[in-house]
This record gives sequence, structure tokens and C-alpha cells, in this order.
Amino acid sequence: MNEVAIRVRNLVKEFDLIHSGYSSLKGMLLWWKHRRRETVRALKGVSLEVRKGECVGVIGKNGAGKSTLLGVLARVYKPNSGEVELNGRVAPLLELGAGFHPDLTGYENVFFNGVILGLTRKQVDERMDQIVAFSEIGDYMDAPVRTYSSGMVLRLGFSVAIHVDASILLVDEALAVGDIEFQRNCLQRISEFQRAGGAILFVSHDMRAVRQAASRVIWMREGEVEMDGPTEEVVSAYERSSEHQGPAGTPEERGLPIDERR
Repeated sequence: MNEVAIRVRNLVKEFDLIHSGYSSLKGMLLWWKHRRRETVRALKGVSLEVRKGECVGVIGKNGAGKSTLLGVLARVYKPNSGEVELNGRVAPLLELGAGFHPDLTGYENVFFNGVILGLTRKQVDERMDQIVAFSEIGDYMDAPVRTYSSGMVLRLGFSVAIHVDASILLVDEALAVGDIEFQRNCLQRISEFQRAGGAILFVSHDMRAVRQAASRVIWMREGEVEMDGPTEEVVSAYERSSEHQGPAGTPEERGLPIDERR
């Protein structure tokens, strides 16, 4: 039996929201309403396992807690309670352009991110040609990242993530922005990563990509695991429901102010 790469037990994550009732200094002085605090539970006792060599998709409507789950696994958020076990180096690709400095060039950002993810400068330098080739950025590597299109930023971020000797890859909607050719390259690389024993947990609203890449799917609903099983079985159940048509959103996904991340 394959060794467990990710183990989550009874994971709970809450966010504190502040509803002020005003949006300006004048409003703060004159508005009769008092500040109101609301605690929103984004993850409600989530438990799951991902084994080495397994690619698991996470689906569900906006607000289901998918991105929060990946954020906790990537140590962006600290859980309120529960256990998280990660057996291996983690390479997160959680948000378009996350970790990239807009005023640094592509080359400079590759060095910066590679070191953050555990490589030495020498190792980054040795892999630079491979990273650039996969990203297909070409001459733009000398330009500031703020001049890149969203697709270029995505390609560069994904290329760095898969060249850092990680054994666990966390991906949030990375395939949604790329073109068809890039998506094909990503799926091929994900397959190679799996065969080498890597574990992948990826969030996507693209059911076609989920069907192609994942051998197993976790459907999340309102911060809980609704269903966990074979890809076609879970995706079909999700599509039969009204879940995939809802426009909801978690507090952090809707852009509401977060007073405290615990």
C-alpha cells in the first residue's frame, strides 16, 4: 500500500469578520451602528488522506472551503483545531502570481521563489533552462513580471513549482488560465509527477481537467467533505446536483474584510 503523503484529521478553520456599518471617517463618527463581529467557519472538521503517487481533485462551488483547505496545507493559514500531517516537501501554486514580485524580472522571481521552496541558488541556476523552457516565456524572462499576461504568470509559477524536487504539489485553479497547449503540458507533467511517486491535490472548477488528471475526487460543500471516491462517480454526482451552478463564496473568496486569521 502506498505511503500517506497528506493526512488531515478533523480540520477546523475559522475567520473573524468585522461588519463596521460605515466606510469613511465621517461615517465612523456619525453612524449609529456599532461594529459587529462575525465568526465564519470555513472548514468544519475535514478529514482526508492523499497517498504518494495519487492525484486527487477537489471540487465544489465557490465558498465550499476548497481554497481554504489548500491554504492550511500550504501553511498560509493556521488551523483553529485538527491535525495536518505532510510527509514530504510541499510546492504550492495557490494563487495567480502569488509569491512573485511585480517589479522583479522573471529570472529574479525564479531565483526568489526557488530559494523559498527549498533550493539553493546553485540548484536554481542548474534548473533555470528547464524552468524557462517549460514556461515558454522566452525573451520576456528579462522583463518585470508586472508586464506579463495572466497566462505568462501562471506558466512561470507552475514551471517553478514542478522543478523544486517537491513530493507534494498543491494546485489551485492553475489550469483554468492557461491555453490548451499549456494545459496539455501541465497534465502530462502531473502524470509524470505521479509516476515518480509525487502526491497532487488540486482544486478546479474545470470538470474536464478533473476527469483527465484525477484518479479520485473530493467534493466539498459548506466546509465539509460531501463525497470522496472515484473521479467519474463523484464528478457525475456533483454535476447532477445544483452545486456547480451556485454563485456563493466564502468570506475570503468574496473579498470581505478579515479582521483576524487564526
